[in-house]
Amino acid sequence: MVLLNIKRGDSMQFLIETTVNEEIGKLTLDVVAIYNGCLKIQRICAEIEELANYGCMLHPDMIGLTDEQIEELKLVDNFVEICTPSGGFNLTKDPVGRRNGRQPLPSMQEILRKAVSDSLAMIDKKLVSQNKTLNQKIIKEALDLLRGAVTIVYPMQLPPHDTIRNEFQNTEDLTGTQASLEVIEPAKAQLWFAGKQMLPDKCLYDFIGKNEKCKVIVKLQKSGEGAPGREPVFSEEERKKMMLHAYRRQEELKKLEQDDEDSYLNSSWSNNMSLKSQIHGTSDIKFRLKK
Repeated sequence: MVLLNIKRGDSMQFLIETTVNEEIGKLTLDVVAIYNGCLKIQRICAEIEELANYGCMLHPDMIGLTDEQIEELKLVDNFVEICTPSGGFNLTKDPVGRRNGRQPLPSMQEILRKAVSDSLAMIDKKLVSQNKTLNQKIIKEALDLLRGAVTIVYPMQLPPHDTIRNEFQNTEDLTGTQASLEVIEPAKAQLWFAGKQMLPDKCLYDFIGKNEKCKVIVKLQKSGEGAPGREPVFSEEERKKMMLHAYRRQEELKKLEQDDEDSYLNSSWSNNMSLKSQIHGTSDIKFRLKK
């Protein structure tokens, strides 16, 4: 099986396992699904942290308003009594005014945070250095883990306008957010290898050969972004070692330049009386001034 190290820009993303006979078009769809799935998990985990701290999201018409403004405008959140966490809640006001402040109890918070931690570990970029692969099945398992935790804490489900619920239902609206720039549409995705675009109507062996036991770096790009930057000739570790060696060499040269040109006269080989001293047996005699 071939291992593909998928990178986005200069950042390693994940490893996937495939064969040299895989069609590039199908491979691209698989890579994009995993990449976008990782982004979705990260977005959900960030929101669940907020959910554990401040409860459900307020109705869009109430977000960012003060209590006085809400009362003056006579706005009412019809889901605040329906969507309550299991076991009760503590009132903790959201400083940015996005959530209703009904914080789940500590035991329920632990369930949510444990799911977040486990899900992020399943897609951690450090898995690349451990030669652990990622696939769509693992992405689904991570999403199911998060969904299950939210269901335990909120058995009556979250409000329909809550970002977490929309993410689970794939109805999220990312318009105008940074996340919208990160997500790649399958139709606009491209794979590049060794500075060349991998055309969708070809197979993987057309670009990397027919050796099934290999590991190569493939870069994921959006159409219109152009060719990605080439990989550096030296790794980061090799570059650090070379810089350290160059620094030490530079310091040695500086020290040699500072040495007196006549410093060699202090060496034993430059003493014209050394032979006489050896014959008389006085070569090892040392004198010390008495204070």
